[in-house]
Amino acid sequence: MYYVPDGTALAGFYECSECANRFLSVQVGPTLVCPFCGQQPNMEIGPDEEMPVAVETAKLLSVVQGADEVEKMDALLSLAVTGGDYSWM
Repeated sequence: MYYVPDGTALAGFYECSECANRFLSVQVGPTLVCPFCGQQPNMEIGPDEEMPVAVETAKLLSVVQGADEVEKMDALLSLAVTGGDYSWM
């Protein structure tokens, strides 16, 4: 699968309020850091630099339960990303 590992039975369906990307995640919570536009903290910063704050901009739209439902949602999102091109499968 594109977003979550094969056999996943529970996933969260999220939409980012900053970049408007939608994605599935095995982590389920009210908000997450967007994997597309979220900034990961850089542990190799200098003494005069500030540590970036990870802002949770992706909001949970729904919880997808069941391995078949997760697989269907993953396939739909993957087709949306690729524009319906099946050659990558």
